[in-house]
Amino acid sequence: MPLPLSIALISYNEEKNLRRCLSSVADLAREIVLVDSGSTDATLTIASEFGAKIAHQEWLGYQDQKNHALDFCTQKWVLALDCDEELSSELKKSLIQFFEHGDCDRFHGATFHRCTWFLGRWIRHGDWYPDTKLRLFRRGDGVWVEPIHETVSLFGPTTHLKGDLLHYSFPSMESYIKKIHPFAEEFFQKQKKKKWSLGSTILRPLWRFFRAYVLRRGFLDGFPGLWIAVATGFSVFVRYSRSYEAESDRK
Repeated sequence: MPLPLSIALISYNEEKNLRRCLSSVADLAREIVLVDSGSTDATLTIASEFGAKIAHQEWLGYQDQKNHALDFCTQKWVLALDCDEELSSELKKSLIQFFEHGDCDRFHGATFHRCTWFLGRWIRHGDWYPDTKLRLFRRGDGVWVEPIHETVSLFGPTTHLKGDLLHYSFPSMESYIKKIHPFAEEFFQKQKKKKWSLGSTILRPLWRFFRAYVLRRGFLDGFPGLWIAVATGFSVFVRYSRSYEAESDRK
């Protein structure tokens, strides 16, 4: 029998990812909820093939859009996913056992690791792994917070499930580079009352590279691990440089 579970997703032109995502959860849940913001590709057709409940909502931002999707869920539990994610076989088994063994009566949510595919391999070291996420929670007890790096804030105890949530977020180097600016802008909006610091602008990127590549053994992921560590350091450099740009504009 399907689990008392709602799969909650938001979408916009996700035909390249959606079928893979839904195929990994279609036999688990009693309902699939998809809030779409105006897809022009085959996203809605694919969702309909899996019997999803589809709602249209103009883009509200990641946090509000995902919370809006929760409003359409009717089951006791929610599994919130992105369209570029899928459950590994081990995580799927752990999720079933969570309900079969009665953990759903003792906990209000569950976390699991997320593993990203990048440059032809799974990244299992550095800053990208383990990327622990809280995505399974009782409906009404969890809410999305943070505008871009959105996370679930949960009221109640949690446990951890074995297995990885598989993530296909960056199909290319270019796709990662394109996200540096919006992340830098988000960081600036949070830190804009602080004065620019040359020390932070230089030392923090170096620290992030060292932490990712050496302390967290990013070197074990080969050249992709090196690229990620360098790109992460650069993205931090851009974030802290943003304050200098703002101060220069004011002057």
